[in-house]
Amino acid sequence: MIGLISATAAGAAARDRLAAAWPDRTRVYEGPVGEAVRAAFAECEQLVCFLATGATVRLLAPLLAGKTADPGVVCVDEAGRFAVSLLGGHGGGANELARDVAGLLGAEPVVTTATDAVGLAGLDTLGLPCEGAVATVSRALLDGEPVVLVAESAWPLPPLPVSPQGSYTIRLTDRDVRPGPRDVLLRPPSLVVGVGASKGAPVDEVLGLIERTLREAGLSPRSVAELATVDAKSAEPGILGAAERLGVPVVTYSAGELASVEVPNPSAAPLAAVGTPSVAEAAALVRGGELLVPKRKSDASPAMATCAVVRRPGRGRLAVVGLGPGARDLLTPRATAELRRASVVVGLDQYVDQIRDLLRPGTRVLESGLGAEEERARTAVAEARRGHAVALIGSGDAGVYAMASPALAEASDDIDVVGVPGVTAALAAAAILGAPLGHDHVSISLSDLHTPWEVIERRVRAAAEADLVVTFYNPRSRGRDWQLPKALGILAGHRTPTTPVGVVRNASRPDGSSRVTTLAGLDPATVDMMTVVTVGNTATRTVAGRMVTPRGYRWQAPAAGGSATGREEAR
Repeated sequence: MIGLISATAAGAAARDRLAAAWPDRTRVYEGPVGEAVRAAFAECEQLVCFLATGATVRLLAPLLAGKTADPGVVCVDEAGRFAVSLLGGHGGGANELARDVAGLLGAEPVVTTATDAVGLAGLDTLGLPCEGAVATVSRALLDGEPVVLVAESAWPLPPLPVSPQGSYTIRLTDRDVRPGPRDVLLRPPSLVVGVGASKGAPVDEVLGLIERTLREAGLSPRSVAELATVDAKSAEPGILGAAERLGVPVVTYSAGELASVEVPNPSAAPLAAVGTPSVAEAAALVRGGELLVPKRKSDASPAMATCAVVRRPGRGRLAVVGLGPGARDLLTPRATAELRRASVVVGLDQYVDQIRDLLRPGTRVLESGLGAEEERARTAVAEARRGHAVALIGSGDAGVYAMASPALAEASDDIDVVGVPGVTAALAAAAILGAPLGHDHVSISLSDLHTPWEVIERRVRAAAEADLVVTFYNPRSRGRDWQLPKALGILAGHRTPTTPVGVVRNASRPDGSSRVTTLAGLDPATVDMMTVVTVGNTATRTVAGRMVTPRGYRWQAPAAGGSATGREEAR
């Protein structure tokens, strides 16, 4: 919950805007400011104070307990110009909250955390538990000191500017080791503990078995991702209680699923009780991994709990990112976040140049020239399979004549794949032209490098006969100068010569240009590969120099004794 505190009418107005926008996330604290701050500090995970920073600091000072315990605090000035991350920038999430508040109020976020200021991923913001000399190693990264990353298993970490050798270390490990004075330990959620329990097994017995098993195996409890068991034990209090104390979820599987898993220690007892010869080992192994600790029983007599431990490898992550048509303000926030999350970026060199400034220090960039789409897709998938966080970039939308198709054809279920939509060239061009896509429309690429011309021609003819608005991608190049005239000729057989046609080159970019002409007036020689051509249907009109295709086909013309009207059909 986010506590909201204000002292003046101006502050209250901004406070109420935030409360209205986030009704489920916020709570307004009324009354004397000092009392409101103390109450919110004790009850909320984060605070937004619409107060001067000096006043906020004085009110907070007596309440501070420590970096890991204090809530994140954002301070907004009376005029709503700045949202300052004042306390708990990383641990309390104040940096991200400041950005969110600023975006909502139209303010400027002020983030002074050193790593954020220079674009580094904070070691305590990687989404993994961390231990050790976080401040010391972070300072070394900021100062350009050589820091070594020792990853005992592959994991899709954000980019870090690490070196092959150095006196500071970031160690990714699920082993129960102690950090040195110049070490940070990152704990990946790589361990799955399979658990079996008799009816009524005490929480202390289940938890004690798990903790002892991990300790004797030299494994860290902070790397336990989940407890796994059979469906029949989904409500067993001992298992649920142990999971709650460990702070992990309970994941269950059917007896049939577990019975199909090969295990080293099957038993007749669970087969008779719940329908599978193994619970602990099978539940830990059902989704794959390395069995680190075979089934163990608790020390109680009789033993009422069993457990086994499996290490699952980290799954690589492939984000297929659409960069939009080129303008920075048409790059989505989600795309920006994925670019900053990726430790490896793969893309066409000219697209990489568009977003190079957004990449964090330590990002590995694999770029290539035109005509290597399949190779880039294979490279991106291969990097993800090595456990990296990868962004494969393309212009427009990644799924429209771009990199999503070859990448997903190459990828299998051994990696996580995320699609990040982008503004397509057709949409960017349409926004410039007016509203040409107001009704049914289709996009057709005129490049016959991958698609036989006979197929393309059949699609153009079908669009013409169906009276669809048509957007042509890849309309003309030096080596392909006859396809566009041929396609326009097909459309001309079904539409009048005065049909509006929009021509947009480099949509949204500084050197962009656009014009509206007609089907008869378009000179194909003025079109190139950087151009999108949009041909209207029989209802499309030019209104005040803009292309407009009506929502319905009842284009309202003045009737005898009447006037022209138009309305959106009720839906």
